[in-house]
Amino acid sequence: MVFGWFPPSPSAEVAAAPPSMAAPPDPQFVLRGTQSAVHALHFWGGAQEQGHQLLLSGSLSGLVHIWSLQTRRAIATLDGHGGQCVIWLQTLPQGQQLLSQGRDLKLCLWDLAEGRNAVVDSVGLESVGFCRGSILARGQQRWMLAVPGGGSDEIQILEMPSKTSVCTLKPEADAKPGMPMCLELWQTDSSPRPCLLAGYEDGSVALWDVSERKVCSRIACHTEPVMGLDFDSQKARGVSGSAEKALAVWSLDEQQALQVRGKHELTNPGISDVKIRPDRKILATAGWDHRVRVFHWRTMKPLAVLAFHSAVVHCVAFAADGLLAAGSRDHRISIWSLYPRS
Repeated sequence: MVFGWFPPSPSAEVAAAPPSMAAPPDPQFVLRGTQSAVHALHFWGGAQEQGHQLLLSGSLSGLVHIWSLQTRRAIATLDGHGGQCVIWLQTLPQGQQLLSQGRDLKLCLWDLAEGRNAVVDSVGLESVGFCRGSILARGQQRWMLAVPGGGSDEIQILEMPSKTSVCTLKPEADAKPGMPMCLELWQTDSSPRPCLLAGYEDGSVALWDVSERKVCSRIACHTEPVMGLDFDSQKARGVSGSAEKALAVWSLDEQQALQVRGKHELTNPGISDVKIRPDRKILATAGWDHRVRVFHWRTMKPLAVLAFHSAVVHCVAFAADGLLAAGSRDHRISIWSLYPRS
C-alpha cells in the first residue's frame, strides 16, 4: 500500500551528465522560509505584483506561501489545512481564486482578490492518499473537478462550484489497478466530451471517457506505482514517472487507444513529479535522488541534471514564460531559467 509512501533517503550517488550535456547551471535564485518540506508548486499567471508573476507553494506543515518573484520573499501565508501536508495547488481560470488540497481530507477554495486570503468554500475528500486533484474549465464560472474517491480504486468527478456529483469512476470488474495515484482531466478542441488520464498503483495508465463512465484504454507503463504524469493534448502524447528507474512515453490514437512508445532509463529510481513546459519543448522531472532532470520533449534527449537540492525533490512547475521551479524536502524552492522560449 502507498498511503504513507515517502521516498527513501537515497545514497549520495551523483549522476554523471552524458558527454552531450553542457555543465548544469546554478539556480537563478532560491526561495527559503517554508520551514518544512515543499510538496506542491503552482505559478499564478493571472496575478502580477509590479509586473512580476507570483509563485504558490504548499508545505508538509499545511501552509500555503505566496511568493513574490521580484522580492524573492513570501508576501502572504495561508493556513487552512490544520497542519496537514498540502499536496496540490491550482488557481482557477476565471479569477483570483485558489484551490488547495491537503491530507486533512479537505480541498479549500480561497478568495485571493484585492489582498483577501479567505477560505470561501471547501470540499470534503474521502481519500487520505497522495493523489492530486485535477480541474477542467467548463465555462465562464464552472469547472469540473476530479479527486480520489471513497473506494480505494475510485475517482470522484464533481461539477464546481456547485459541488454536484457527476459520477464515480470505478475500474472494470476484472481490473485490479489499486489506488489512483495521479489524475489529469482534459478535452480535445474538437469534442466537448471530457476525458481523464489516471495513473494507478499497479503502474498502469488508463484513459476514461467521463461522460460514458468507462475506460477507453489501459496500458501497463511501469512495474511500480505511477507517481506523476503529464499529457500534451496537441501531440496526443504523454509521459509518466514512477518509483522505478524509468520514464514511460505513451501516445493516444484517434480510436482512443493508448500505446507505450518507449521507456527511458534513469540513473536512479524514483520520480515524484513530471511536467511538460507550456511550449511543449522540454520537460522536467522531480527525483528521489535530489535531482531535477530536463529532457527534450520530442526526442527525450537528456539536456540537464540539476543537482542543487540536498533531499528528495517532491514537485516541479513551469511558468507560462518558461521559468522552472522545484520544491524539495530540504525546505527550499529553486528557480531556474533554462532554454529560453523562442
